[in-house]
Amino acid sequence: MSQLSQRPEKPAVGVSMPHESATQHVTGSALYTDDLVHRTKDVLHAYPVQVMRAHGRITGLRTGPALAVPGVVRVLTGADVPGVNDAGMKHDEPLFPDTVMFHGHAVAWVLGETLEAARLGAAAVEVELDELPSLIGLRDAIEAESFHGARPVMLTGDVDAGFAESAHVFSGEFQFSDQEHFYLETHAALALVDENGQMFVQSSTQHPSETQEIVAHVLGLHSHEVTVQCLRMGGGFGGKEMQPHGFAAVAALGARLTGRPVRVRLNRTQDLTMSGKRHGFHAEWKIGFDADGRIQALDATLTADGGWSLDLSEPVVARALCHIDNTYWLPNARVAGRIAKTNKVSNTAFRGFGGPQGMLVIEDIMGRCAPLLGLDPMELRERNFYRPGQGQTTPYGQPVTHPERISTVWQQVRADGRVTDRRREIAAFNATHPNTKRGLAITGVKFGISFNLTAFNQGGALVLVYKDGSVLINHGGTEMGQGLHTKMLQVAATTLGIPLHKVRLAPTRTDKVPNTSATAASAGADLNGAAVKNACEQIRERLLQVAGGRLGTNASDVRIVEGVARALGSAEELAWDDLVRTAYLQRVQLSASGFYRTEGLHWDAKAFQGSPFKYFSYGAAATEVEVDGFTGAYRIRRVDIVHDVGDSLSPMIDIGQVEGGFVQGAGWLTLEDMRWDTGDGPGRGRLLTQAASTYKLPSFSEMPEEFHVRLLENATEEGAVYGSKAVGEPPLMLAFSVREALRQAAAAFGPAGVSVELASPATPEAVYWAIEAARRAGPSPNGHPGDGFATGTGTRTGTEALNGA
Repeated sequence: MSQLSQRPEKPAVGVSMPHESATQHVTGSALYTDDLVHRTKDVLHAYPVQVMRAHGRITGLRTGPALAVPGVVRVLTGADVPGVNDAGMKHDEPLFPDTVMFHGHAVAWVLGETLEAARLGAAAVEVELDELPSLIGLRDAIEAESFHGARPVMLTGDVDAGFAESAHVFSGEFQFSDQEHFYLETHAALALVDENGQMFVQSSTQHPSETQEIVAHVLGLHSHEVTVQCLRMGGGFGGKEMQPHGFAAVAALGARLTGRPVRVRLNRTQDLTMSGKRHGFHAEWKIGFDADGRIQALDATLTADGGWSLDLSEPVVARALCHIDNTYWLPNARVAGRIAKTNKVSNTAFRGFGGPQGMLVIEDIMGRCAPLLGLDPMELRERNFYRPGQGQTTPYGQPVTHPERISTVWQQVRADGRVTDRRREIAAFNATHPNTKRGLAITGVKFGISFNLTAFNQGGALVLVYKDGSVLINHGGTEMGQGLHTKMLQVAATTLGIPLHKVRLAPTRTDKVPNTSATAASAGADLNGAAVKNACEQIRERLLQVAGGRLGTNASDVRIVEGVARALGSAEELAWDDLVRTAYLQRVQLSASGFYRTEGLHWDAKAFQGSPFKYFSYGAAATEVEVDGFTGAYRIRRVDIVHDVGDSLSPMIDIGQVEGGFVQGAGWLTLEDMRWDTGDGPGRGRLLTQAASTYKLPSFSEMPEEFHVRLLENATEEGAVYGSKAVGEPPLMLAFSVREALRQAAAAFGPAGVSVELASPATPEAVYWAIEAARRAGPSPNGHPGDGFATGTGTRTGTEALNGA
């Protein structure tokens, strides 16, 4: 076992403990970015001047009327920018645009003594616009060939030969929805200039170093003149990886020009209309199976709705391609990716980062094709799993480590959930209930962990030990409720061999740990945990030398456990506090900067080949649903999950992440139906679902009646911090089982062997149309089961029926 994954005696990791800020969360004492306004003097409030048209060139911008509004101090426009007027890393996102690119695009910002004064001032700004044609729908953009960014192609094997050797070939298309992050805390920033002219920005950001970089180049400063701090976030889910930079830059620009602190805090409607979403996708595909139902070839094109600028669309598409295989071996595949340019908000990172979109395509294919092959969907999936000892690689050429875990978690879910017995019970129920049907489905997850861009796979930390024995940790990760800080406390206490109460964690700041990567890609604990461990090991090695001198033994024979240093085979001991004090008196350094870089990664983006991931996380979920045949309304009766997190750093935190990820995934796939005005009127391009009243989020009523989550045992991940694995993103894809269970329940209203198309999100309305389509599906022409299909013509996705070839 490697030094990175090996656990010492009586570790603090692996212990179930509450979130480090749980008490502050539930009592309301936890501070978020916007709470700091009330602790800051003379704050100005910024309000956006939004143009409510989808596309147009600005021909006039008159700010004079705003300045006449009482309480308005200044109006920020592009002419005020001393550096680069751009808030994106691709330099395609003007902070103050001269062309409106989506409905609600902010073209100026008003600073007021109060938020109300700023709002009235923004309403007074006069904007003249030369309207231009706009593309709102993804299909419209595809037909217009409106694309931007890279267009990667992933190729493995001989696709044409694979289809030639296939006994069954099917083709189809599938369009599925975007998703709103709907974090509890909207985008917020507070900027001020200190007495030396340095810029200090408090920001609700998952990527403080990049926020620092954007603020610096907008202001024409060097990075060392800008400090960004993130106390914590009230949720992020990827929506605060790239999108906070512009809002922080507006606050910083206002502070620079006025000499006063400036606050930017979006209200919910502004956040919904100005910030990006999960990318909706369109997929065209053709797949071939042999006579036994094993995949022989896949040819697919995935098109992401990128919105008006690139943001992170290129890596999102790349990850979608890398995950289209999910748990299935594709011996021959050709998968192309492209990004549609539409006049909508710029879509961005969202939990899973393209992985869910790619995996949804193959899971939809398996669910649709299983009846056409005369196979049970579970059996079809099992037949195509990656197998150990076969030398199988992903379509991009990476060997699949621990492929046996795909079957292990699958079989454990089947056993835990009594799947065989319950399926018999469901069949009996369906036979006696003509207007209500149940369905049960299992789906698996194989998710690669690491940033696709190799350079991002690095982390830093700064650990300080004070003379009294107390310890302060700084690391590059940000806390958005996911429990990263909790795990870092446990890692530090474990590495130093001290009780948890000795360790405290400081807010994330760019002047403590520089050049950090975003807290994203589920890599926060891997990267920052290894960096914290590295820093603590440096300090521990120095302290072992001191302890060896005091205890009269070699440093290599000293162990520090639960705050006491002891020599092997000796009863003599030295308390941690005394050890630290002795080290100080001997002028031993009691601080260390830690660093970690993920080893073994390589990636050729042009060839779309390599090993971009450190390891794969695995999971499986079984979901049972009940559907009403009159309305399409449904309920989730039971969910069983087994998920692989390696040796958990913090089991209570990880189980919470699995539960939360699953529910968020179920929301995307079944409830969260984003609607945009695609008409030709003045509201074209407007987001119609602008609030929780019209955008349906998962709530207690959508929770499974029974919810069982188990972490895979004996699953040490060699080469990861204390044998753990990432947990943030992979569980979201376990929710595919909900959608597949709904498909099976809808199919139960029709003849045996019917293939049901199901929209995504599978809202009750969409399920109703799928039920109606199943009812209309007659027997196949040759009378054999498994040859008929049902197309729900009422579905919003408008997908085509399967074409058997």
